[in-house]
Amino acid sequence: MRLGNYDALWLLFLIPLVVLPLQAWGFYRRRRMLGALAEAPLLARISDTVSVRRQVFKAVLRVLAFALIVVALTRPAWNPQPRAVRHRGRDVVILLDVSRSMLAEDLRPNRLERAKLAIRDLADRLIGDRIAIVTFAGDTTIKCPLTRDMAFVRMVLDTIGTESTPLGGTNVGDAIRDALDRLFEAKSPAYRDIILITDGEDHGSEPVAAAAKAGQEGVRLIVVGLGDAEQGARVPVYDEQGRRTGTYLKYEGREVWSKLDAETLRQMAAATPGGVYIGVETGTLDLGRIYEALVRSAEKTDLEATTVLQYDERFQVFLVLAIALLIWEALLCERRAA
Repeated sequence: MRLGNYDALWLLFLIPLVVLPLQAWGFYRRRRMLGALAEAPLLARISDTVSVRRQVFKAVLRVLAFALIVVALTRPAWNPQPRAVRHRGRDVVILLDVSRSMLAEDLRPNRLERAKLAIRDLADRLIGDRIAIVTFAGDTTIKCPLTRDMAFVRMVLDTIGTESTPLGGTNVGDAIRDALDRLFEAKSPAYRDIILITDGEDHGSEPVAAAAKAGQEGVRLIVVGLGDAEQGARVPVYDEQGRRTGTYLKYEGREVWSKLDAETLRQMAAATPGGVYIGVETGTLDLGRIYEALVRSAEKTDLEATTVLQYDERFQVFLVLAIALLIWEALLCERRAA
């Protein structure tokens, strides 16, 4: 047997705390009222015609009825039957840039943290689709395989930082190729999306060619560009404890200014069927709204079938028994049989 509402069991504590004391108080109250209305000889004659055993039995019926009502509220069910459930949706892979340039603070608190907040918002709105999270810098790391477990996705997000991928640099093209080879299953490609979140900096991994390969396989690329495309922003340096040192990343003695490479990202999106480039730059990143506009409304397919046990709820049995006991209690006379 399975209960659909375990919280209702707490009501059983009302029996010793409330129900039984009320029954005892009822007996006491009745005796006092009779004592106030009748003299001792008359009270003795009245008491002789009343069955105390029946009064107790009626109280027991009321308590049992209350307990049965509580059991009904727990929604008991049994007779489990296996049932196949098909899930329809799309496969969505989030490619998240975790290179050091994503620490630039032209978005608050920085590009990477803003992207993580947006992915969390996306996870809150996801319906039916599966999501995977892949981080990349100079190398690619699959942080979360395709799943519908949003609690796991949120837990993974809390662990992501610039150290999530051991090799420095930014290889956008390699990340796309790895996602195609390691995550997407061999099925109709028309139901697969890659959401790439990056500032567009790349170190020779041929990202446009990688996007074209995704397009040939029918995978749509939704590219979200973060960062200032004109002036750029400096990249702060943090110590091993994650505290800012007050200095900025330098290359050959000069501070590095990270800029959004919007043109390359536009070319990447255009290389895939239905691809879209969204230039957030230093504005507001609402990934949940992007998902609703571009992914949720798109055509879906059967992702997988799972077997679940379907139970037959039988709360009605306990409810009928409770009503029967209450009717019995109402019809039962307290007076002794003649």
